[in-house]
Amino acid sequence: MGIHIIVCIKSVVLDAPGGKIVRTPDTTALNPFDLPALETALALSDELGGMVTALSMGPEISGLSLYSALSMGVDRGVLLCDKALAGADTLATSNALCAGLKLLEPYDLVLFGTRTADSDTGQVGPQTAVGAGLPLVAQARDILVKGKSLEVSAECDGFRQRFEVETPCALTVAPEAAKARNASLGGIEEAFSGEIEVWSLEKLGLTPDQVGDAGSPTKIKDMTPAAKGKQCAFLTGSIEEQADKLLEKLVNAGLIQ
Repeated sequence: MGIHIIVCIKSVVLDAPGGKIVRTPDTTALNPFDLPALETALALSDELGGMVTALSMGPEISGLSLYSALSMGVDRGVLLCDKALAGADTLATSNALCAGLKLLEPYDLVLFGTRTADSDTGQVGPQTAVGAGLPLVAQARDILVKGKSLEVSAECDGFRQRFEVETPCALTVAPEAAKARNASLGGIEEAFSGEIEVWSLEKLGLTPDQVGDAGSPTKIKDMTPAAKGKQCAFLTGSIEEQADKLLEKLVNAGLIQ
């Protein structure tokens, strides 16, 4: 039967002409940080046999990223697409992905990129693993399958760590772990001759208050460009007086309260 690996991927906006986010084939692409996860899944499938499923959430145009995954060799593409899913924060996104994973059981391994090129939070992978009740290893690099468990090496804060984890489990795959293969012409033709499965909120068995904007406990109140510039000031007086002046400047700049 082989191994069943699910890779959660995202279609990200790489260009926003005029500062406006408009999702078109020219402005969106498969999240580059998901590519090592895809390659890791495909390499394991090549070695052990089995099936690789790509799972994504987003509007219909996100299906293009799933077709990209299929052209690399992924066997099945599933898109969670429903108006109720719009405006989701990372937690609401994880809720939807957990429901998708439930419908894709049984599986042995769920892979994520470490982060996305747009929001850059790095939260969806760990949150989804927790929601699905899966043990997680973050920043995975080398993976060795040993029966019903994996031996995984990961790097954190300059240290190399080695874990043994039972399957099913989840990994976030480090960008340095693997270089993605190129899609072949035959792979592209085969991918676009097939169809992406599109699952609605009803299919997921969720309610609108669990997903999308309604199910998101975090909201973006405002976005402003980061101010750039350098200033130099000399503080005079005793050490105590200099400390008081520095504190006053930091408070006035809004850096501390």
